[in-house]
Amino acid sequence: MSRHLTSLPESRALTAVSADGTPVHVEVYGPEDAPAVVLSHGWTCSIAFWAEQIRSLAADHRVIAYDQRGHGRSPAPAAGGYSTTALADDLEAVLAATLGPGERAVLAGHSMGGMTMMAAAGRPAFRQHAAAVLLCSTGPSRLTAEATVVPLRPGGPRTRLTKAVLGAKAPLGPVSAVSKKVLRYATMGPGSAPERVEACARIVHACPRGARYGWSQVLAGLDLEAGLRELRLPVAVLVGTADRLTPPVHAHVMAEALPHCTGLVQLAGMGHMTPVEAPEAVTAQIRELTLTYLGVKENEEAGA
Repeated sequence: MSRHLTSLPESRALTAVSADGTPVHVEVYGPEDAPAVVLSHGWTCSIAFWAEQIRSLAADHRVIAYDQRGHGRSPAPAAGGYSTTALADDLEAVLAATLGPGERAVLAGHSMGGMTMMAAAGRPAFRQHAAAVLLCSTGPSRLTAEATVVPLRPGGPRTRLTKAVLGAKAPLGPVSAVSKKVLRYATMGPGSAPERVEACARIVHACPRGARYGWSQVLAGLDLEAGLRELRLPVAVLVGTADRLTPPVHAHVMAEALPHCTGLVQLAGMGHMTPVEAPEAVTAQIRELTLTYLGVKENEEAGA
């Protein structure tokens, strides 16, 4: 069942080359002339994390999904290649490789994928191509300070221990009953179905140790508050109320700081892995943005 959750339809593969020469693996699904959606996954995940959104949206959207550097089929960068600048560079490269001049898309980012949107907010290619954004289970700063993965009161000891846990270099090893229990506690809601826990575990455990560690160091010192305020386009915010990695406090901060927040959706009982835990709700938010900002009228005019 878990493999079905992450199965993907037929696609067209291509490679986008980032500013530092790092190749970024991209998959395109759905009709070429349909409204475009760009999906950016989070830390330790891959394109497969969006499988349920891709299967649903590809019926009537052109869905563009890519593996963040070091994840999936995008190779690890050279030394020094992990940074928020690299996140923005990679997204710009994907947009340039998949969208025509002036073509706009709805962009959805989960966790580090949402941070990618904040990092790229001031970039010319982002402003040219982004019609609207979904920030899904993410945050702009203070990630280790606000995370509740470690069951201690807020403060220095909890922050330091959280940083140590999330930045551990040890290999995750094979998926097991114990590892699934740990992953569910840290990243998913308490009522998550076993097949969804297993699907997330298989994706996370497939992430190379080097990339997991490299990005953990970037996330520990993250500060994208300025980039958040630069998102001067329609932005929807979504979070699970049981999210321990990017708790709802981040969603409220973002909703207040965004120049044009279209709404804050809180999913009761859901954890950090919302696209897998609540796929219909996440897909509905993307569809609402495409209908509103890439609507039928715009498509008809473009094709006239």
